[in-house]
Amino acid sequence: MPEKLFLSYAFQVEKFDMDTNDTKTAETQVGAALTKRELVVRIAHEMGMNQQEVHEVIQRTLDYITEALQTGKHVEFRDFGVFQVTLRKSRIGRNPNKPADVVRIPPRKVVKFKPGRLMKQIMLEPAPAAQA
Repeated sequence: MPEKLFLSYAFQVEKFDMDTNDTKTAETQVGAALTKRELVVRIAHEMGMNQQEVHEVIQRTLDYITEALQTGKHVEFRDFGVFQVTLRKSRIGRNPNKPADVVRIPPRKVVKFKPGRLMKQIMLEPAPAAQA
């Protein structure tokens, strides 16, 4: 597998918001998505590890998952779920701005995720209250 280049290993726990001239910690900046950066900071803090090492472990894990899917394998994490590659058939599409134009959409591979038993159970439970 070719080596991946990381753009930056410089992680900081604090971020500076130019609009409000305020410094916030990464844990308080929770958006609609959980980012790799948030995972790195949280795991490094909880495990007492260096953020650079945690980032490398997460990146290699993601690289190995991608490599397995690319070679046609499925990736299974017991009780969490399964990632697998499926083939979407070729189909006919239409341009919404020009409905008379017919466009052939070629077949393509897509990654699908099927949640595991434990994941399904957790998703049925109400979300925990946000920490203040």
